[in-house]
Amino acid sequence: MRHVIALDVGGTGMKAALVGASGELLHQARRATGRERGPDAVVEGILDFAAELRAYGAEHLGEPASAAGVAVPGIVDAEHGIAAYAANLGWRDVPLRALLTQRLAGVPVALGHDVRTGGLAEGRIGAGRGADRFLFVPLGTGIAGAIGIAGRVEAGAHGFAGEIGHIVVRPGGTPCPCGQHGCLERYASAAAVSEAWAAACGDPDADAADCAKAVRSGDPRAAQVWQNAVDALADGLVTALTLLDPRTLIIGGGLAEAGETLFTPLRDAVRRRITFQKLPTIVPAALGDTAGCLGAGLLAWDLLDTTDRTEVTP
Repeated sequence: MRHVIALDVGGTGMKAALVGASGELLHQARRATGRERGPDAVVEGILDFAAELRAYGAEHLGEPASAAGVAVPGIVDAEHGIAAYAANLGWRDVPLRALLTQRLAGVPVALGHDVRTGGLAEGRIGAGRGADRFLFVPLGTGIAGAIGIAGRVEAGAHGFAGEIGHIVVRPGGTPCPCGQHGCLERYASAAAVSEAWAAACGDPDADAADCAKAVRSGDPRAAQVWQNAVDALADGLVTALTLLDPRTLIIGGGLAEAGETLFTPLRDAVRRRITFQKLPTIVPAALGDTAGCLGAGLLAWDLLDTTDRTEVTP
């Protein structure tokens, strides 16, 4: 059965699948990224995992994979197939596409940024299905974004398109590792909410999910922490809406798991801030933590649809 390899590399774990031509998941697997062993070991683990997936397909599906799609975090040069930098994995300028193509015996490989790849899946087969323009914003340890236009996700001229987490929403505010002060992700990411709630309640182990529970129970301290995050998020999103004019705004990541505890006040906050802008439909992501893997499969099928093997082999 014709299929592709889909591999989503995270900071701590890797999710993979063999995906059929209609998007069916023919085989799924997970394993640890192994970042504690260093960046070279992480790369070798990715290559080994991909090779095992190819072997599984050849044995159980009657043929090896036709292509592979891989999503990785950090800064990604998708055009040249290079994983340029990932702080949580410790690598720099890894020619991952070339390495994978070699390990997979010449199989063409597409490399993508994890958030943009997840956004591709949400836009085509998830919460944004049917929308000609969408913005996908996962609220996790940080905040990033994927700009969807006509079924594709925009990477930008230098691979940085969609970095909404580094819009300054509180000038002169909390320092950000990017070098600025007052970035959106320092106020509205799941990590930021966890930090603020732990300080407010005096429990260093408290996290954003605990804050959301406390909001629902009527805790005024939690309500203040939550509203501060919602207000910052709305400020950042309205800037993005002004620039991009999406039809659908998809919110994902850990913070979105709070459901209407997040979405009801967020929709209200965005509505209060817009003037001439058109209010998009604001919806939760539909694919959860499978989005990156499903998007990697889409990258691989796109590669087969548009490019000859000889054009992508490094």
